[in-house]
Amino acid sequence: MRGISRRSLDAVTRRLDDILPSANAATLGHELFEVVALLGEERSLRRWLAEPANDADSKSGLVSELLESRVSPATVLVACDIVRAEWSRSRDMVDAAERMAVYATVASVENEQRLGELEDELFRFRRIVEAEPELRAALTAEGTTAEGKRALVQDLLSGKTNASTLELVTEAVTRPRGRKLEQGLEHYGQLVAERAQRYVAVVRTAAPLSAQQQERLQTVLTRRYGRTMHLNIDVDPQVVGGMSIHVGDEVIDGTIAGRLAEVRRRLAG
Repeated sequence: MRGISRRSLDAVTRRLDDILPSANAATLGHELFEVVALLGEERSLRRWLAEPANDADSKSGLVSELLESRVSPATVLVACDIVRAEWSRSRDMVDAAERMAVYATVASVENEQRLGELEDELFRFRRIVEAEPELRAALTAEGTTAEGKRALVQDLLSGKTNASTLELVTEAVTRPRGRKLEQGLEHYGQLVAERAQRYVAVVRTAAPLSAQQQERLQTVLTRRYGRTMHLNIDVDPQVVGGMSIHVGDEVIDGTIAGRLAEVRRRLAG
């Protein structure tokens, strides 16, 4: 988001931080995901609420009327804050609601170690989905109801992961919002990282890194990007040697395979 939407997002996030201490964070997160679903399904409502020319009090009044008998007071407050804000496009408003849902969902684990564990769980589950075509097919089958997919996720993860991880995976599976499953899991992982004020570096290496190597790499990347860096380590024998590092859209390729490919490209040129 940029411009006015970015400023509105910052303001809505500050308001969420004011509300969270007195709210049930898990309930708030779950209900905000329901608000996201409502806005996604009701196009005319979404467009009217995002229209800057419409009165902010009228917007919040309508949202209160729609939600007050269905969700907690905290959810109504956050939803009203979102629709009262100004957005460059309706998509930004819905994205902001989704972001607040994620932030609320992970609020109960907001310390560095546990947020890191949550990021790791989302990353590992994404890798499992990518490696298991049959599992991916079961989780994304068009003929399976949302309830059926939710039950499958419960069977796979209940009691094995953090409750916040279970909630986010369930949301990514049952309501993808136009994303592929892997993209949804990656997106939520990035939002968790943003909430923790960190970047995520995906490190591909041929062999596991020792704790000392991970610490040294994390220090180097933190210095480079000016923010604490969380490492997701992906051990891949195809790397051959060295490592490649993905931070957002940037790729640092120090693998032997990568250097050989670069030599071939130069020779071909």
